[in-house]
Amino acid sequence: MSRNKNVSYLVLCAVMIALSIGLNQIKLLHLPYGGSITLLSMLAATMAGYFCGPKWGLASGLALGLLNLAFGGYVIHPIQLMLDYILAFTALGLSGFFWKAKNGLYIGYAVAVIVRFICSFISGFVFFGEYAPEGMIPWVYSLAYNGMTILAEGVITLVILAIPVVHNNIYRLKDMFDA
Repeated sequence: MSRNKNVSYLVLCAVMIALSIGLNQIKLLHLPYGGSITLLSMLAATMAGYFCGPKWGLASGLALGLLNLAFGGYVIHPIQLMLDYILAFTALGLSGFFWKAKNGLYIGYAVAVIVRFICSFISGFVFFGEYAPEGMIPWVYSLAYNGMTILAEGVITLVILAIPVVHNNIYRLKDMFDA
């Protein structure tokens, strides 16, 4: 890969990370204990992988997770830190494995969000199950809580991506970037 392409990828990934952090501040729904549905913040994070491939996507996801940790993360155990910040955000870079696939935008995004959800779900019932309402099983609480945030945002984003003008412009940007 040429030096210019590496620089282009680095700049694009930095912009996507910054965009994800900015969009993460726009909360469509805010739940107690830090959960929220944001305005397309996971999409911005997955775009690094979709545009640049898995190596760049995974590195960008890791960087995003570390920045989220630095900007106010909540850690109660090293494994919880790994699940909620390292693995969950790095998972957003899995979109890069689908960067050349037909419908890679949708498949990559869905895979990334599902893996992020799994990381948060495990962390939720292992480390935050005590916050479940009385009588509720911790894994059900984690499923509901993370489903209302991560999966709901994922579904909303997939609906937005299905709007022709949105996905056409993303594909156009990708074609321009690949040229």
